[in-house]
Parts: sequence; structure tokens; C-alpha cells
Amino acid sequence: MPPNLPDVVLWSIPAFVLLTVLEMVVHRIHPDEDAAGYEARDAATSIGMGLGSLFFDALWKIPVVAIYTAVYELTPLRVPVLWWTIPLMLLAQDFLYYWQHRGHHVIRVLWACHVVHHSSRKFNLSTALRQPWTGVTGWPFYLPLIALGVHPAALAFCYSVNLVYQFWIHTERIDKLPRPFEYVLNTPSHHRVHHASQGGYLDRNFGGILIVWDRMLGSWVAETERPVYGLTKNIETYNPLRVATHEYAAIARDLRAAHSWRERAGRVFRGPGWQPAPPAGTNRPATTEAAA
Repeated sequence: MPPNLPDVVLWSIPAFVLLTVLEMVVHRIHPDEDAAGYEARDAATSIGMGLGSLFFDALWKIPVVAIYTAVYELTPLRVPVLWWTIPLMLLAQDFLYYWQHRGHHVIRVLWACHVVHHSSRKFNLSTALRQPWTGVTGWPFYLPLIALGVHPAALAFCYSVNLVYQFWIHTERIDKLPRPFEYVLNTPSHHRVHHASQGGYLDRNFGGILIVWDRMLGSWVAETERPVYGLTKNIETYNPLRVATHEYAAIARDLRAAHSWRERAGRVFRGPGWQPAPPAGTNRPATTEAAA
């Protein structure tokens, strides 16, 4: 019998709306000239992407739940859902989220999904709602938890808690928190770095709830200079369909132009800025379009 756990994201939607509207009002009343702030078309695109993700996630959930259920039935292990096991499951899920997030920055076909979340040049609470429509790419990272006996419904609860936590860190209105919080938790300061496009900030601070994974695994960078948000090569569109699919289209173009199967594999499975080595005797430099 599946555990009876609340749908954290569904219950949080009113708070998402209220806090986003409140931040918009505060930006209007007390603008910060150095902050990215709000722009109506950008915010509308972010909200539209978020609404679309609710629909598509419901579709992707069908095959993912089927796979998770099959693995759960095959494993002899069982983790009970108790007051003391839930924090442990949250901790384990957050660790695997770190690797999911990192993988979606360094493998291009996964980045094609995640790039949606980084495509805004603004950084505010509406940016948190800019979610991909191809979120099916994340499920393999959590198979170890299912194999260890965590019920799929318990994993879904932990993932939802992680997602809801990350909503509030998409803001420029909160400066750095006291040092103990900054050392352990993912905060707005850490996440501003993650969304920045400067070279020293690229592919850093992947944590979900905890930033200690980044500190332990060498991917943490402190916020020093003011971030410039977006991608190293920004897209000039507010069309949700193009925002959702532009990197897949770019991969398709690169595959058509590729000269070998090795290059095709690199275009899909290497990093977003990967380029094949130039032919011997040429001086063609490799270009980078690394992600923010």
C-alpha cells in the first residue's frame, strides 16, 4: 500500500503566486537599479513554461512510475515511511539531485532539457517557475533509491519538497544570510551564482537544499561580483515552444552537419560547448557555448 503523503507542489502553488506578486510589487515600489528585476514578457514566459510543465510532467509520470514500480517490486528491500526515515530519504534524494543537476549541465542532451530554466536574463521568483517540458530525463538518477526499497510515492514526496524549497532562492531581494546558513544550505546568494553566465560562475553550485555537496565535491563558488544572468549565447525569443525546444533543434542541426559518428556522439553526449578537434594542419579554434 503506498504511503499517504501530501502533494507538496500542489499545496504550495498559492504561496508561489502570492510571493511572486509581492516581489513584483516591491520591485515596482522600491526598484534596485543594479538588480535584474522583472520584465512583463519574460515573467509571462516563465509562468507559461511552469503551467506547461505541470501538463507534460503528468504525461511523463506514466512511464516513469511504471519503471519505478517494477524496480520496487523486484527489490527485496523496504524502507518504511516513518518520522525518522523521511529526513534520511530527503538527504539521500538531495544528494542524488546534486548529481542529476550536475549531469544536466555537462551532458548536452540533458542540458537541452535543463537549459529552459536558465534561459531568462532575469532572476526573480517567476524564474523559478520556468521549468522544462521534457523533465523525463531526470528519472534514472533516482533508481538507486528505488532499488534500496524507497517507495516511489516517498521519492515523489522528497523530490517535491526539494523543488518547493528551491522556489525562494530565486531572488535578488535577499542578500547573504548568516554564515552558518550560507555554509550548509543553498541560498539566494549561491543560486544567483548558479544562474550567472560569467566564466568563473559557470557550472557551479548545483545543490538543491544543501550546498555542502558542492563544497565537498569541488563545485562551489562564492558570490563576489554581481551576476549577469542567462546563457553565454542567449536566445532572443519569448515563445514558450521555442524556449522549450531550441537546444534540441540546435542538436539536430549539429547532427546533420556532423562528419562522423564520433562527432555525432560528441554533439549529443559531451558538454554543451563541445566542438570536435579541427583537422590536422588547420588552426580552427574550438568554440564554447557553455551554459550558465
